[in-house]
Amino acid sequence: MGAVPQPHVIVTRPAAQAQPWLHGLQALGVRADAFALLDIAPLPDPTVLAPVRALWPTLHAVMFVSANAVQHFMQQAQVRPQPGQQAWATGPGTVAALVKAGWPMAQIVSPSADSAHWDSEALWAVAQAQVHAGQQVLIVRGADEQAQMQGRDWLAQQLVAAGVQVHACAAYVRQAPQHMPAQWAQARQWLEQGSWWLFSSSQAAREWFQMCPDWPWSQGRALATHPRIAEQLRQLGWGRVQLMPAHLQQWGESIECLT
Repeated sequence: MGAVPQPHVIVTRPAAQAQPWLHGLQALGVRADAFALLDIAPLPDPTVLAPVRALWPTLHAVMFVSANAVQHFMQQAQVRPQPGQQAWATGPGTVAALVKAGWPMAQIVSPSADSAHWDSEALWAVAQAQVHAGQQVLIVRGADEQAQMQGRDWLAQQLVAAGVQVHACAAYVRQAPQHMPAQWAQARQWLEQGSWWLFSSSQAAREWFQMCPDWPWSQGRALATHPRIAEQLRQLGWGRVQLMPAHLQQWGESIECLT
């Protein structure tokens, strides 16, 4: 009996965030490469955050959608955590970025480390008991290249229903990567050869499809870190889609099932 082919996994996260995932996969003995489907850039005009600085002392909580949101917002807005002011995070990467930016752990609200999912629903489950009508909450997220803010509105809707005044601002720009033609050719070859593409962003999947609508997506094999991402990939025509655990430490068993 021949040996089972070793899976090849392509990490699609922005370059700076891809490295921990590459190292984690390689530690499991998996051949892994990176191919960013989104790039992260600072705001072209950080002075647009001036109204946020005026609002800052009145905020009960600031919800950061990602570690990128923390890093870029805290650098560009030039603010510091207020006593008792909460920072909300959906996952451990964002929590780590908050601690690095100077937020006390006692003021960070996030799903537990063993949560089944790290998303807005899991965050709301732990934050809602501390929310009261009349409070103000800021949601910090990214914008596209046309300066339009991106992201789900589900959490904002829950806050509004609870009588909270919700503000939002963009802290960074998510833009298409500048790959060379040879890199795109390599990506198509990986797709056709059955490599597994690891997605942590529905937007990345959508924008790639829009850039390359005629690619053989039915041949594609994808790993998704959340059910919503998995559903998006299926809608875009990916042939095989498998859900991955939220925890890097739990990837081993899932990777062993890949053929």
